[in-house]
Amino acid sequence: MYHLEKEKPDDWWEVEALYDLCFAPGRTALSSYRLREDVAPVSSLCRIARDEMGTLGGALRYWPVRVGDRRVLLLGPIAVHPTTQGEGLAAAMIRDSLAAAGEEGWERVLLVGDLPYYSRFGFERIAGVEMPPPTNPERVLALSLVPDAWAGVTGTVERDA
Repeated sequence: MYHLEKEKPDDWWEVEALYDLCFAPGRTALSSYRLREDVAPVSSLCRIARDEMGTLGGALRYWPVRVGDRRVLLLGPIAVHPTTQGEGLAAAMIRDSLAAAGEEGWERVLLVGDLPYYSRFGFERIAGVEMPPPTNPERVLALSLVPDAWAGVTGTVERDA
């Protein structure tokens, strides 16, 4: 049985090791990492999943970004240890953190991912919002946490300095 908790500063190295395990060695070369450089994650929304022995099974982070003059949450990276994939940890972390984001007053969330997976959480493809290249625009997905949060929001995704 896993339990969710907020990521703490002492979890950093363990979370980074999980990301290294789950993603390609060049993960930090992706364009989404340019949006995260020298920007603190939204720590109140970052989640980890640990089992009863304290072993890390999953991790999820959020980052503040901007599209035009609007603040946006960038979801990711999210990773689940290969031995625990398929147990619903990612979905539990996503649901828990999205609920917390809404409670904190965030209005919109963006991610780069697979629509068939993320559509169950309400994410949809979005037109007019561009991640830095070489991101495939078909994988740029958005979620409104309040009605019409993405109405009129267009432009390039930029770091929130």
